[in-house]
Amino acid sequence: MKIQNLQNENRKFIKSIDNFHVLEYTQDASVSPFNALNEYFMSKMNVRRRQVVIDIDKNHSAVIQAGAMQWMGGAVKATSGVKGIGDLFGKALKGAVTKETAVKPEYVGEGCLVLEPTYKYIILEDVEEWGPAGMTIEDGMFLACDANVKQNVVTRKNISSTVLGGEGFFNLSLQGHGAVALESNVPEEELIEIILENDELKIDGNLAVCWSSNLDFTVERSTKSLVGSAVSGEGLVNVYRGTGKVLMCPVAPTGSLFEATNTLSAKAAAKDSNTFGK
Repeated sequence: MKIQNLQNENRKFIKSIDNFHVLEYTQDASVSPFNALNEYFMSKMNVRRRQVVIDIDKNHSAVIQAGAMQWMGGAVKATSGVKGIGDLFGKALKGAVTKETAVKPEYVGEGCLVLEPTYKYIILEDVEEWGPAGMTIEDGMFLACDANVKQNVVTRKNISSTVLGGEGFFNLSLQGHGAVALESNVPEEELIEIILENDELKIDGNLAVCWSSNLDFTVERSTKSLVGSAVSGEGLVNVYRGTGKVLMCPVAPTGSLFEATNTLSAKAAAKDSNTFGK
């Protein structure tokens, strides 16, 4: 099977790792007169549609979020990836505590898998480059990974501070070798990479996108005393200690922007359909 015109002057691969590719719509030509103006200025501000394209073969299968598949070509089929009742229970538990889908389908065979488009930014990482311990990601960012990548749940050490800080207890950790695709509200080129060498990093809020799994991750007061925290105006902070690296957003995520964008596009499409249907 040959796939032609997947890439053209409006759509191009902007990054690839192994069999994972990010397809970006430099200019979205599939617009109606009612949202063309919005789409034009959005593209100028780098708010563009993006998709993950995955090559599937005997050496590469992929695990994705449930419902993320748009189309697939060739001898590709979806499996549940569940190996029994115990495995199903474990996956359901992981999904419940990490805000991910309980069962992520695994696509095997030989062909091409294309995921649903999104206005969010897609970050591709090679899990092997994060060392034997792998990488840990913020809740809700997982989109897809190579099936060779192992998924585990890790907990934060001081649960009492986690409760007080309104943070979750658990995060998804990825280990092994292969690519992983994450959905981010901030473009990859804007992320700040902080390399720790037996040091510590304190962040006010969920600005970290992912970090080395071997780092000690806790939630603590910004100062040693409650009085000091009150005087400084800061409360609890996320603390990363040890040797490894952290990818951090420079500003607070603006998820509402992408929700508004998707809502606007949906309303424009509905208006377009009603108009041309008359």
